[in-house]
Amino acid sequence: MASPSFDLRLPRRPLQAVGREPAVQPRQWQTQLLQLLRRRLERNGPNDVLINAGPGAGKTLGALLSFERLEREGRLQHLLVFCHRSSIAGQWLAAAPRLGLELQEWQPGLEPAGPGQPRPHGLLITYQAAGRNLEQLEQQLQQAHWGPWLAIADEVHHLGVDPEEPEATAWGHAFSRLSAGARLRLGLTGTPFRADNLAFCAARRIQVHDGQEWVEQIAPDLSVEPRELIAAGDVRPLEFRFQDGWVDHSRQGELGDSERSPLSQEQRESWRARNLRRAIRLGDSSSIALRLLLNARRRLETVRRDHPGAGGLVIARDIAHARRVCGLLEEEGDRVHLVHSQDPEAPQRMEAFKAGEADWLVSIDMCAEGFDAPRLRVVAYLTTVVTRTRFVQGITRAVRMDGERGALESVPRHPSYVFAPADPLLMQYARTWSLSEPYVLRPKPDNGADAEASGAGRASGLPLQAIEDGAGEVIRLRGPQLPHFKLQR
Repeated sequence: MASPSFDLRLPRRPLQAVGREPAVQPRQWQTQLLQLLRRRLERNGPNDVLINAGPGAGKTLGALLSFERLEREGRLQHLLVFCHRSSIAGQWLAAAPRLGLELQEWQPGLEPAGPGQPRPHGLLITYQAAGRNLEQLEQQLQQAHWGPWLAIADEVHHLGVDPEEPEATAWGHAFSRLSAGARLRLGLTGTPFRADNLAFCAARRIQVHDGQEWVEQIAPDLSVEPRELIAAGDVRPLEFRFQDGWVDHSRQGELGDSERSPLSQEQRESWRARNLRRAIRLGDSSSIALRLLLNARRRLETVRRDHPGAGGLVIARDIAHARRVCGLLEEEGDRVHLVHSQDPEAPQRMEAFKAGEADWLVSIDMCAEGFDAPRLRVVAYLTTVVTRTRFVQGITRAVRMDGERGALESVPRHPSYVFAPADPLLMQYARTWSLSEPYVLRPKPDNGADAEASGAGRASGLPLQAIEDGAGEVIRLRGPQLPHFKLQR
């Protein structure tokens, strides 16, 4: 098998090109990123740089702009980009030519470039491919004479680090080994936290005191909050519509012995989770999910009066649930595409939705990170996944804009809308989605305390079922408060 070429040496471009303004004008934060990388290259210190920038900020273009300028200045020569999956790699491949750069996707058996053949500026590889071909890649990188090069980890929070269980964090382990020789390691993320309380690669950890104990905190080197992007008109604000309701719980077969649980006010974790499971069912007697979905349809119809090509996204729980959602929308006359990871044609359907061939896209696990569809204006969140990472990733699919709409709308931009059950955790995340909260790594709790906490709030061992769920009011949450002069434009 021929080894892939890591000899990416390019003829040095004329010196007068240094300082020339690129065709793509950088945003303010992208200029700050370039200055930050310059300072890191000038000193012999930590080579990790973590950028936290919200969806739509332009992380891909910002990283490529920085490399393009540093390569022209002779500070860097090559780059190796690690991506979460192939669809995200495609976005890098499409963005590079805008800056006169050429990236090549690495594949096992890639033939080396022959004499006189053009060579790319860098390579792209997915985290999964890096883990599977770790030894081969490591050997090739050691044999390559790249000079100073840049390693980029896109959606870097996927690269968990766990010294006690290295096999459980194989992607992070592979990236750490392969990027060991890089002059700089640049981590990009819009959600710099994990649900498992683990650190991740290309991120500094600092000691902070939270009032009770010393803990570690992930410290981004540059943070661009969504509210800043909203104020600048780079992305859309979000408005939330939470469908509230009541769930009457009773022991099975004992209708006279029941307890009414308010969806938005329930604090007992086991009951809160049970309420949400019932609330997302389209056939449940409460009609919470049905009312939510119909309200989302009406909102999309309203949005289309000004934005005719607008579309909607439903995030469903599983395939069976998604199919029921599709059936209901199709009964209302909508064009619907269903996508899930078990469908080999899902990528084609997602591209068809982007092109406007469907009114709604119903997804289970395909439309979080890396899914860029500026026509998305309404999101219906109908799943039991309530981690902050997944919620924020899902709803922020609707904040992106394209140049055509940007020329038609004033600042602040017209909002997009999120419809969800009035689950207390989801409402808490909605209030802070536009803020960058610190990611604190806390000591692992005692196992005994975990067991006790998991049993708190439990009723008797008899199964419970919901009866006579009443549909409640819609709880409205607006986006961040903008300065008055922004609102008057």
